[in-house]
Amino acid sequence: MSTTNVPQTDSPTRRRRLMTPEELADYLGVTLHCVYAWSSRGGGPTVLRVGARLRYRPDDVEAWLDRVTDNRVVG
Repeated sequence: MSTTNVPQTDSPTRRRRLMTPEELADYLGVTLHCVYAWSSRGGGPTVLRVGARLRYRPDDVEAWLDRVTDNRVVG
């Protein structure tokens, strides 16, 4: 079992597994409520609806993080 929170590649399809809202919240260190607020109001990573379920592409999450984070060194 993997110890990272980012979903691994699905071997047969070579696609990275989509993240659940719970996995996204854990990965970003935010509450699940925050993730659901983003999905309803916008402001977070691109959300996909798979049937009635919310899912996130790991690449979309990383691209969003690149856009919203400040990479300047503090000190």
